[in-house]
Amino acid sequence: MNHPSPAEFSTADRLGCLSAEETDAFLQSVQGQMVAEAFDRGDRQVLQQMVECLGDSRGMVRLSFAETIGKIGTPATPVLLEALRNHADPVVRRAAAKTLTLIADPTAVPTLVDALLNDEDMVVKGSSVGALARTGEVAVPALLEILADANHPENYKGLVGWALAFIGSEAKDLIYEQIASDSPEVRAAVVEVMMQVVQENRDNYRDNDRELELLLQCLNDPASIVRCEAATALGNLKYTNAIPQLLELLQHSDIESRKSAALSLMKIGDLTVIDSLQTALTQESEPSVAQVIKLAMTKLENSASEEDDWDN
Repeated sequence: MNHPSPAEFSTADRLGCLSAEETDAFLQSVQGQMVAEAFDRGDRQVLQQMVECLGDSRGMVRLSFAETIGKIGTPATPVLLEALRNHADPVVRRAAAKTLTLIADPTAVPTLVDALLNDEDMVVKGSSVGALARTGEVAVPALLEILADANHPENYKGLVGWALAFIGSEAKDLIYEQIASDSPEVRAAVVEVMMQVVQENRDNYRDNDRELELLLQCLNDPASIVRCEAATALGNLKYTNAIPQLLELLQHSDIESRKSAALSLMKIGDLTVIDSLQTALTQESEPSVAQVIKLAMTKLENSASEEDDWDN
């Protein structure tokens, strides 16, 4: 089958001005040439036109162009980065970032970080974080730098924390080094990564001794955010060896730490802590903490009743 040259659709004065029919023909032409292994990955005009087509009003067409550009790979990176930096249409910028996720080119990291921090569109920001996460270990230093900077808003840091957790075991040694960071936000992100790594290896806890020991140590961190993150992680992991330290945390002067300890004890599900929770409840003066302790007790007591029902 003969396919028309993509170049006929991509002259400079027509960039972004293709009709729906022309766009479909252009896509078919590119895809056909790629199947025939005749596509010129160095044709910048064609690559630019493909990126312009990422702004098509039809979602499936945008997806088809993104997947095709993803198959082209790193030769398309410069054009995608140019679009991410400068294109006026946020739809194109969003799609450019999402397509960079498919390519995972390390050279894209600085531009993706800039888009995360400075683009006015929240979808572009989120898509840029997704691309950074897929890029893997090479993106970790930049992500950690964002976390450590007190000038960046909390919502940015939440996105960055997710990206680090996604990278997880791929760069765990590099990330774990930051457990001694001066930044509580960085240390909290390290805790989240450790939880992710343990969850990935739940079938063999012996492989997670390092992570579990660090999580226990983080229950004594000077920052509330880190203590709470560690308690949450240990609860989600249902790590029964953490119970003694979580009971100690239940007596902490920090309100949020006490809440996190109670919730984690509830998630672990060991019925032997009910009496300790009852004691903590009688000593608790903060209503919001007392409410969480009551919730934990109720959940555990209901679990005990369910076990009794099965025994009878």
